[in-house]
Amino acid sequence: MKQLMIIGASGHGKVVADIAKKNGYDVIYFLDDNENIMECGGYPVIGRSCDYTKYDCDMFVAIGNARIRQKIQEQLNHVITLIHPNAVIAENVEIGIGTAIMAGAVINPETMIGKGCIINTCASVDHDCTVNDYAHISVGAHIAGTCYIGERTWIGAGATVSNNINICGDCMIGAGATVIKNIEYSGKYIGVPAENIKLPNGGGGKTQL
Repeated sequence: MKQLMIIGASGHGKVVADIAKKNGYDVIYFLDDNENIMECGGYPVIGRSCDYTKYDCDMFVAIGNARIRQKIQEQLNHVITLIHPNAVIAENVEIGIGTAIMAGAVINPETMIGKGCIINTCASVDHDCTVNDYAHISVGAHIAGTCYIGERTWIGAGATVSNNINICGDCMIGAGATVIKNIEYSGKYIGVPAENIKLPNGGGGKTQL
């Protein structure tokens, strides 16, 4: 009997559980630090995230926050990768442990997806790309060929990254944004073309990319 413990009882967790079921897991449990959550997607929440040490089964971290996902995943053994059967993945694609590939996602040849990544519903990553550890390519986002996405970077829903673009780590690209030039500094970027939004305590205005 295949058993899976999912850490993070949220909407993302529900999607992960559905993929796990389609991958043949018979028994699915959740851990979550919100003691008011008793179930997720019809599956029981049986403890807090720190309780993972009590269980000897396959594990998956279904937490959207990249830093938290990384912190927890790097403490775990038996971390698995989950790929929806309706995802389209070229044969020579590398996918790291703890990564979730959702329904309708497309990953094209010679692409490397790191560990703990999320390639969300109907997102696409084209040929010769590198998506580094704990990055998130959101619903309907598109990464053109030969791009580099840094660690923990979040590409928002419906965003587009043009070909041959490098984006550094710890960036947030807003929903619907279009990135047409390299991004070398961590921060939040929105608009068409994408612009850096400076926080009030950081001074300055916007820097067009």
